[in-house]
Amino acid sequence: MEKTERVVFIDYIRVIACFLVMLVHSSENFYAADSSGLAGSVSMLANESNRFWVAFYDGFLGRISVPLFMIVSAFLLVPMKPGTSMPQFYRRRAVRILPPFIIFMILYSLLPLLWNGMTWEQSLNDLKHIAFNFPSMAGHLWFMYPLISLYIIIPIVSPWLEQASARDERIFLGFFVLSTLIPWIHIFVTDELWGECFWNRFSMLWYCSGYLGYLVLAHYIRYHITWNRRKRIYVGAIALLAGATFTGWSFWWKGVPGQIIDTPLLEWSWEFCTPNVLCASFGAFLLFSCINKPKTPRLIASVSKMSFGMYLMHMFFLAPIASVFVAGDQANPLLPVDLAIPCIAVASFLCCVLTTKLLSLLPGSKWILGC
Repeated sequence: MEKTERVVFIDYIRVIACFLVMLVHSSENFYAADSSGLAGSVSMLANESNRFWVAFYDGFLGRISVPLFMIVSAFLLVPMKPGTSMPQFYRRRAVRILPPFIIFMILYSLLPLLWNGMTWEQSLNDLKHIAFNFPSMAGHLWFMYPLISLYIIIPIVSPWLEQASARDERIFLGFFVLSTLIPWIHIFVTDELWGECFWNRFSMLWYCSGYLGYLVLAHYIRYHITWNRRKRIYVGAIALLAGATFTGWSFWWKGVPGQIIDTPLLEWSWEFCTPNVLCASFGAFLLFSCINKPKTPRLIASVSKMSFGMYLMHMFFLAPIASVFVAGDQANPLLPVDLAIPCIAVASFLCCVLTTKLLSLLPGSKWILGC
């Protein structure tokens, strides 16, 4: 596995984004319509307090987590190092992420049996379908598939990015920004757009949409944005606040307490490739890039290296911790919801740090943790 030179602000992003993932999943316990603890196809908010604080923690703060991870991956890997072949690149990425990914899919399909968290039928069904999708108890592993898709496409787009001008990249990013309107149009205008129909899923902007846009954005930021620190802070703060405020408000607007709501409608602007989340993620990345420490603090560097393993395992801790705080009543949790959500996230984060650190001491731990 190649040694990657540490980029100080990237280490900070990994740590914060990892925590924000847990903050998002902690928040889901307060608008799930059933006892699973995670929002399914339908949701319900118990009261106005839950409505506001879920919008704040999950929407305003948490939605940038996944895009930040995507931007970080592309920022570090694109363009590929000179002399790296496509098979070499794929082999290095596969060795790092696939063994831990597969191991944790198996663990999520088996370990819940120990505390009666799933039936044998569900376990066997999950194991049978591992080659096709994530296990039923590990919805957070959806992220691995678009991440793998980015790794697949990097050797293909890397040569173009090496020779593309800033203007060329802006043109592509313009199409990407336009594509981020698609989730809104699907919900509020038409569910079939720009060539979509039951015999064609690939719309006009299909090949300019999705996380590929974040990949190109990462390259553009690294090689074509030459703003000074003051301008990065100014633009970054405005973009982050504007995008995050809209994201939080969008949930609050649709989240009428006491009503069963289709989750896609409640989260109508929470998809990671929407204009507001893109805006907030761009702003956050610019702000992080203003960190000018010469060296990453030891604790931050250590947690950054472990962040992949922490992400993989965190639902093993978060679910039982959340059940203690929620105590079967979303309207009256153990602590007020404004404290309960961050407490669940912090407790889960600390458990993951400790467990990952202990596992990292074992021989061959890289096959489990990817670090």
